[in-house]
Amino acid sequence: MSWVFENTGVHNGEFNMQYDLSLSQSLIDGKGYPTIRVYGWNPPAISLGYNQIAYEIDFIKAKSDNIDVVRRPTGGKAILHWNELTYSVTMFTQGRSTLATYKFISGALLEAFKYLGLKVSLEKGKTISSLKVYEPSRAVCFSRTSFYEIMFDNKKITGSAQRRFATSNGKEVVLQHGSIPLTPDYMKLIDYLNVQQEEKREELRELLLNKSIDLSTALDREVSFEEVAEAILYGFEKAWSVKLDVKEYNEIKR
Repeated sequence: MSWVFENTGVHNGEFNMQYDLSLSQSLIDGKGYPTIRVYGWNPPAISLGYNQIAYEIDFIKAKSDNIDVVRRPTGGKAILHWNELTYSVTMFTQGRSTLATYKFISGALLEAFKYLGLKVSLEKGKTISSLKVYEPSRAVCFSRTSFYEIMFDNKKITGSAQRRFATSNGKEVVLQHGSIPLTPDYMKLIDYLNVQQEEKREELRELLLNKSIDLSTALDREVSFEEVAEAILYGFEKAWSVKLDVKEYNEIKR
């Protein structure tokens, strides 16, 4: 099976989400190829999970600070995409369960992070729905560990979410998103949550600091988008024993 690798560069949130949906639809329609895509965001944007409650975000403050708010086609919770690399994987499940798919993709991400010089590990984690009492922290992707997350020094270094689509011939297509912060800017998400008490906001900020980390902090040096894009390409090729067909953005027609 042919695989495509696309680096589409930096775009706004609506473009990025529609582009990933178009990749999924092309595969569903039998016209596309399994694709690994990397991209960035400008302006910064908050993305909400497919089923996430919108009132958890302060839309007025986000708009005043020129922060877009978009809804992802995948699940999960809120992420502030600011100085990061986002990856998406669009492929047939080939009978893999949700857990098995997370593990399959995380194996490639492990190789990518090792390529960058990080000692990382996989943690199986748990679903947020298993937490019975509502807390504002449930609105934040990087405050919890889900299925087969990549961990550095017991901290989450990437956040991922999936969605599955049925095809007319009985196959199943999966779209998985993942956010890889390059700098600590993703932690500013706390400023855009609808939290009534400032004391609770500071508790959330501390929780995020203790539960997650960005690449530049983990490596103790600046990390560029292109360096991480190269690592992602390497990681998937090595883990999956495939040669990805690298497409330049100006070659891509959608």
